Amino acid sequence: MKMQKLTDPVRGLVLVALLGGLAQAERIPYAKSDIVPPTPEFLASVEKNAPAQPTVKAAPRNLLVFSLRTGFDHKVMPHVDRVFEILGRRSGAFKATVTVDIEWLIPEHLEPYDVLVLNNNCSVGPRRNLFLDELETNATYASWTASQRQAKSDALEQSLLDFVASGKGLVVIHGAPTMLNNSARFTEMVGGAFDYHPANQEVTVRTVDENHPLVAAFRGKGPFIHRDEPYCFKGAYEKLDFRPLLSMDTQTLKDDQGRVGERVRYASWIRRHGAGRVFYCSPSHFPESYQSATLLQFLLDGVQYAAGDLKCDDSKPKPGSSRSSGKSRETAKDQAPANPGEIRPE
Repeated sequence: MKMQKLTDPVRGLVLVALLGGLAQAERIPYAKSDIVPPTPEFLASVEKNAPAQPTVKAAPRNLLVFSLRTGFDHKVMPHVDRVFEILGRRSGAFKATVTVDIEWLIPEHLEPYDVLVLNNNCSVGPRRNLFLDELETNATYASWTASQRQAKSDALEQSLLDFVASGKGLVVIHGAPTMLNNSARFTEMVGGAFDYHPANQEVTVRTVDENHPLVAAFRGKGPFIHRDEPYCFKGAYEKLDFRPLLSMDTQTLKDDQGRVGERVRYASWIRRHGAGRVFYCSPSHFPESYQSATLLQFLLDGVQYAAGDLKCDDSKPKPGSSRSSGKSRETAKDQAPANPGEIRPE
């Protein structure tokens, strides 16, 4: 039987269907603006979707979640606390303890822990020093002099730096870099200082290198699309001295300042600090994202990396490589345009 020649319209439909099969995506239902405390339904969803075992079998770790804020109140903070508690209990990879007490960050109190999680520790601008904010407003320190408070603040910052440099792990969630945003040493350790963010909106996140072990949770699923605050960084970020894991599609973002497309905008990365390891994860401002099995696995893998159990390449990519530019293989497959005005490391 003679094959019928495809007409142009039909050929176009076939092409669209084929590309549609390639351009899969995990789209999280658009988050509600009103964030309420963790509900039983939220907790049950996280419990259901959290990994039942870790990627790497290792002795259980001790994890401290520091959840104090003095500035902007991210209503998702209690959700993040519960997420780490559930991840640890369900996978057996770690036991999570939550605190809002800065005294837990002194060396002798940090020593038993393998990983410290900084949960949205926003400080008051423009000074951006959470320790001084707390020392000046907490009645415990009411009788202290300004010089005593400054010395205590400096000691707490040094304690964090030493904790990680000694071989321990640091996990930094969403707005936590603002904790000591004007400290060159702290933001160097984290990988960047907070600059600004466009209004929260639907954000498309892609893997930078889909073959990297830490993004295995996203593999084969296409981009991760969810409502979030697209955080943009400055300072130490300019050096891109980290291994990028996730990047944002800047061409789809609405930005009143018009700056978001000036450079590649990473949403997650890892880096070494001394003998220790740092994992930054911007997703997410909204609880709905944390109900995704993909993001939950990514967070668990990030903790295991920070703890030193999940071994992977955390070196800065070579200049000009796709892994340093934010272009992933998934981006190429989906035929998405490159980030406009993209700046590559020198």
